[in-house]
Amino acid sequence: MMWRGGLAGALLLLAECGFAPAGVLISIDISAQQMTVSVDGASRYTWPVSTGGQGYSTPAGSFRPFRLEAEHYSREWDDAPMPHSIFFTEFGHAIHGTKSTASLGSPVSHGCVRLAPDNAALLFTLVQETGLANTQVDIMNSAWLVSKPYESFGVIGDKSANTDFDSFLDLMDGR
Repeated sequence: MMWRGGLAGALLLLAECGFAPAGVLISIDISAQQMTVSVDGASRYTWPVSTGGQGYSTPAGSFRPFRLEAEHYSREWDDAPMPHSIFFTEFGHAIHGTKSTASLGSPVSHGCVRLAPDNAALLFTLVQETGLANTQVDIMNSAWLVSKPYESFGVIGDKSANTDFDSFLDLMDGR
């Protein structure tokens, strides 16, 4: 018990001195084809992205990135370059740079989240410095939310039909 109190006190002291670890939140809106990067709750960057095109999906949900690769080449897609890759699913989904900057703002990827090369490099460095454990990737599709009537979530009508709404809340909370 003494150790836990000492650790908590040390963390509070570090926070008061301005040495608390930064938290990075990468929010991606599939319908807007846009990424917002926040550090410690303050929005820092907003960039256009390309997510999964027709027949390929970018998964929605809340993810913790687990691997960084400065120079990665896709074995699945003809050794396509994926510079500054931040992997967030075990299926190979990553945030990475692309030379196809003209397509940013349109869903054309094979499921990854593509960024302009300079933005990918900046984000990669930010995540590397902050740490994977202090980074979260949230991906949502606001068009899906708008297109679903409240009835499908059990809000209007049968008050006992909350299963879909509970699932929706779990998705939004990252549970």
